[in-house]
Amino acid sequence: MNTTLATAVVVGLPLMAAAVAFAHPRRGRMATLGTGLLLLPVLAVLVLETRRTCPWRLDLGGWAAPLGIGWQVDALALTLLVLTTMVALAAAIYRLAERRLVPDSRQRRYFWPLWLFLWGGLNALFLSADLFNLYVILEMVALAAVALIAAAGPALAAAWRYFLATLLGSTLYLLGVALLYGQYGALDIALLTGRAAEEPVTLAAAVMITLGLLLKGAIFPLHFWLPPAHGRAHAAVSAVLSAVVVTAAFYLLVRLWFGPFGGMLPGLPAQLLGLLGAAAVIWGGVLAMLQRHLKMVIAYSTVSQLGFGLLVFPLAAAGALPGQAHAGMLMLLLAHGLAKGSLFLAAGCLAWQWGSDHLRRIGPPMAGGSLLAWIAIALAAASLVGLPPSGGFVAKWWLLESALAARAWPWAAVIVLGTFITAGYLWRILRDPLRLGSDDAAAAPAQGPPLPIPLAMPRAALLLALAAIASGLFATALRSAFAAGGLAG
Repeated sequence: MNTTLATAVVVGLPLMAAAVAFAHPRRGRMATLGTGLLLLPVLAVLVLETRRTCPWRLDLGGWAAPLGIGWQVDALALTLLVLTTMVALAAAIYRLAERRLVPDSRQRRYFWPLWLFLWGGLNALFLSADLFNLYVILEMVALAAVALIAAAGPALAAAWRYFLATLLGSTLYLLGVALLYGQYGALDIALLTGRAAEEPVTLAAAVMITLGLLLKGAIFPLHFWLPPAHGRAHAAVSAVLSAVVVTAAFYLLVRLWFGPFGGMLPGLPAQLLGLLGAAAVIWGGVLAMLQRHLKMVIAYSTVSQLGFGLLVFPLAAAGALPGQAHAGMLMLLLAHGLAKGSLFLAAGCLAWQWGSDHLRRIGPPMAGGSLLAWIAIALAAASLVGLPPSGGFVAKWWLLESALAARAWPWAAVIVLGTFITAGYLWRILRDPLRLGSDDAAAAPAQGPPLPIPLAMPRAALLLALAAIASGLFATALRSAFAAGGLAG
């Protein structure tokens, strides 16, 4: 399979499967599973080809920019494409097993088409190199995500809040894109990188686009919509939203600030983005500690963990070890996405078994599905905290090395402090269930025996948790792939 066909399959297959699932609802399950299983070898082809040829570009229809639309394939895009496929496939397996517990014929017709539409939109977003095309794809992704959140009855208000927030973010983004097009007559990211200059129009566009993406990505302090939406949606939907959808906005920030806006990054912009990251790490972590429901702890954890990613801007701008900072950011996105997807799926398992995700009402680990769910939580938590040999450990170690090499002591302190805060709120998840199995179990509310659940549900969560740990074991190979992919030199 050549690379042109492979990239077309990555985007086209989920969208065609969405059409099949909409026209033939009974085939939605097979279309979704088939999409995931076919995309894995296709992505393997792209990974091998990118390692051999370094970053490469595809002009759709043979039309080069600025007339045509281009696709860019490099380490950053491939990392997120692989992450999307792994999380979307595992969450789909979880959702298929979950539907055996409560059949929902009213939503069956629309869930899988929306799921596949979101999947295809994310794949297109990570490949696109045109700012207006990215705007269109961002709207596709947002509409599918809003509908999937609203599919859970209690999350309707949260879905509406998310819709208004993402609409405002899109408006700001589009205004910034219009300014860039009016000034430079181009929308292709590569062309803008060569033409954009440090002038007021470019600065105004950068401010509007950045604000729009901060809002879409629920990055501090514009994160108000994320916890209700992620905490109340179906567990499978929350897993994809937290692991991939909000990461898409961060992805575009990286593309633009290390591309067209790169000349303005050193100095105040890098420090401001770093300060936002530091505040997110601390504020999101503190709020996660205060939550009483498992899914809300995980939701606020997303706010905190994305803050670590923002530290790449001041660390790379410092110039000591920019490649190390880039590699740390890439590993962080991969490890965080896998671990966060696992946590949400495991939380869904426990909520089904105990009838609530309140930390004081979830019982201790038991045999069967409950034990597997708790093992997944423990492994995913180890990666988020940064315990060796997980991917989270490697990511934070690379970021810390970059900070120490640049003598950026405040950013190094944020990484260390954020790690301790992460350990604190994740320990809260494990503390109460372990207490329920001890002598003071009588302090917990009375509850019945746990309900049985299909083993496919916790196994899907465990698969992602094991992948988060395994990503650290293959850190050397991944670093080589990152360097060959052209972003993490």
